[in-house]
Amino acid sequence: MERIRTSLIAVLFALAGWLPVAAQQQHVADQATLDHAIADHVRQRADDREAIRRVLETEQVRKLAEGVGLDLKRAESAVATLDDADVSALAAQARSVNDALAGGQSNVTISTTAIIIGLLVLILLIVAI
Repeated sequence: MERIRTSLIAVLFALAGWLPVAAQQQHVADQATLDHAIADHVRQRADDREAIRRVLETEQVRKLAEGVGLDLKRAESAVATLDDADVSALAAQARSVNDALAGGQSNVTISTTAIIIGLLVLILLIVAI
């Protein structure tokens, strides 16, 4: 009986030493991969915020905001406070406006105007909440 108990204790100690090693080997991604993913995420959010700011700095948007009575300074400062989901959604709209303006359109079309107004109102609403 003593021999079985000793053998059982030896097996338990062996398992106790093996489990942490096995757990360490099951990492899905190493630290460098995680760091790279985080850096990509931060870079993407910064690019998204910059796309929104570029739209807000255009002459057409400034004129449009003044015409409908929207506070563009408040919208510009609000960009820094937006969460990731809001930044991503607004950046997609901002990029479409930037593309339309960069594509040589000297006048903002009605659809682009609607996107700009929606963008400005959405920024201001998000900050107000």
